[in-house]
Order: sequence, then structure tokens, then C-alpha cells
Amino acid sequence: MVVRKRLLLWDYTNTRDIPNKINDINYNGPIVSVSNWNAWYPQELKNRLPFRPMVRTPAQLGGDEWTWIRDGAFKYDIVHFYNEPERQNISPQDAANKWKSHMVGILRKQKGKKLVGPSVASDDKGRKWLRDFMNAIGGDKPDYLGVHYYGTDVNAAKKYITDMYNEYKLPIIVSEIACIDRDGKKVERWTVDMANWMDGQGWIKEYGFFGCMRNVADSFVSPAAQLMDKNGNFTALMRKLMNEQPMK
Repeated sequence: MVVRKRLLLWDYTNTRDIPNKINDINYNGPIVSVSNWNAWYPQELKNRLPFRPMVRTPAQLGGDEWTWIRDGAFKYDIVHFYNEPERQNISPQDAANKWKSHMVGILRKQKGKKLVGPSVASDDKGRKWLRDFMNAIGGDKPDYLGVHYYGTDVNAAKKYITDMYNEYKLPIIVSEIACIDRDGKKVERWTVDMANWMDGQGWIKEYGFFGCMRNVADSFVSPAAQLMDKNGNFTALMRKLMNEQPMK
């Protein structure tokens, strides 16, 4: 039986430049959903997997983007809230106010959506921001705790994700994760180990390896962890992620 937990992080540039590439995804494998860090639906997906829209910043709480999330014709059952807000200079209290008014007050109570809490970076600043946010929202807890992790030590990654679960006692969606080592073999071993481990944790709902895009996002991200090459072809690591469960 295939365990389906893998979230495809499908960059917006793919929709813009190589939309037909999504036809090469294995839709019968471990990939269970798609996200693009945006509120708009990638039309090339054609309803073949559930889409997870994101309120990435306060801008998505108004205008067309909010309308797409709130009233979208496609059935969005899970919505992500805020991507590393501590690095956007969003205060925990302001985020809590928006969470209660828009995410809980409208998306959960009126639309029946499941909500992913803000995904902070796995450093001290991120963890403090999240604690302050969770204290400020009181009983309006997320349905899922959003988690990011980047690093080179697989045991540290497992410990961090486990610690986040133990602190908040909420099922987790790891909305970004990747090894930042520059050695391709080490990246592959790390990714295989983490994927198999996360597949085995009942409290992890979904997880997405960063990232399916042709160009490396920044100098922090490892080129060896890319799931797509500069020509738009899936890397060997991407082929493993979309076809193998457990990974070998």
C-alpha cells in the first residue's frame, strides 16, 4: 500500500513557462497534493490532485487573491497561512488578529476549511514568533502546524520536527524541507532517510521537499537538492520522490 503524504511544491515559473511538464507527474504515486505559495490555481493541474492555496502575506487577505481562496471554484479543503512571517516583519499579534478574523472567522466557520498555521523558519527567532502567535490566538488553534526545515544533519531534522509536534500537539504539515549540503550523494541519502521517516509518523499529514523549479531560489538552497534541472527536466531525486514509497 502506497503511503501518500508528499506535497509537490510547484513553482509559479513552471506555470508561466513549462506548464505541460506537470503532465509527467506520477499521479498514482506518493504525491498527494500541490502548492505554489500562491492563492491562484495552476490551471495545468486540471484537478488531478488537490491544490493547497496559501495566504502567503497580508496582501492575500484582500482583493482578487482573497476572493480566489474564499470563493474558488476548485475545492480547497486545506489553506496555508503566512510563510515565514517573522522574516516579513509581521508581528505575532497582528497575525493573530488576521487569523481570527479571516482564517477562522471566514474560512473555517463559514467555508469549512482546514487551516495550516504560519510556517516559521527553524531558528530561535522563528520559534519565539510562533509561540507568541499561538498564545495570542487562544483556543482558535490551527488544524495543522506548519513547519519548515533546512539543514544537513538528519537526526537534527527529525528532532526539530518531533519537538514541534510535542510542543503543540497538533498534526504537522512540513510545507518546506530540504538538505542544504552541496554533495549530491549526501543530499540523496538525507532526503531518502527523511522521506521514509516522515512517511512512518502518523502525526505528519503531508511534507514538501523544496523545490520543483528550474533555477535555484537563492544561495542558501543547495543546487544538489533541486527537483528540476535548468532545462525543466525532473532530476533523479524528483523521480524517486514521485515514484518510490518507501524510497530506496
